[in-house]
Amino acid sequence: MRKPVIAGNWKMHMTCAEARSYMATFLPLIENTSDDRHLVIAPPFTAISTVAEIVRNTSLEISSQNVHWEDQGAYTAEVSPTMLLEHKVRYAIVGHSEPRKYFSESDEQINRRAISAQRHGLIPIVCVGETDEQRERGEAERVIRRQVEQGLEGTSCENLVVAYEPIWAIGTGKTCAATEANRICGLIRSWVGSSNLIIQYGGSVKPANIDELMAMSDIDGVLVGGASLDPDSFARIANYNII
Repeated sequence: MRKPVIAGNWKMHMTCAEARSYMATFLPLIENTSDDRHLVIAPPFTAISTVAEIVRNTSLEISSQNVHWEDQGAYTAEVSPTMLLEHKVRYAIVGHSEPRKYFSESDEQINRRAISAQRHGLIPIVCVGETDEQRERGEAERVIRRQVEQGLEGTSCENLVVAYEPIWAIGTGKTCAATEANRICGLIRSWVGSSNLIIQYGGSVKPANIDELMAMSDIDGVLVGGASLDPDSFARIANYNII
């Protein structure tokens, strides 16, 4: 039985003070959330320790927004797995489209990050997805399959989340149809060859579409960007109902 992972990625938002204010509103809204799902927040690095302290006695788990493949070294602006574990971080997002786009992250680097995360007991959330141009050219499946095969090489499916995030639907207001998102997630599952693999959908997820998305057979959670910045909005997503 695959247990869904509902994760909110704050990206470069939230000071420590803002994170405290957010949690004061959010935590009471998830007190009665069903335990049939994992709830995860990915704060910016500066707010991880603040959030970790606040949620220490709750079911809410913490993710980082990236992780390096070395334990330490001359890697300016990076963060190591051991640094994250000190703050009780459980997950690590790797391969998000923004680092791929803005910092030229390669599939090889993403793979090294994922392997390192697993080696240290973190659960990597490995993001894959195509651009609008790639989809228009009929290349979506080829691009995603390459990202999956190269990004997951040498990893274990037992402590792994894959997030299908069509780049054209991230922060654009466009949403991939639930049935199409489900089809791609099903393809990813077949390529990896694991019926137990957790596969999320991400891309303009909001309260208005969460119930439909979570009713799909191959979607095991969501990776939420903008809608996770509002505690009421993200609480509604966390408390989704299967329709």
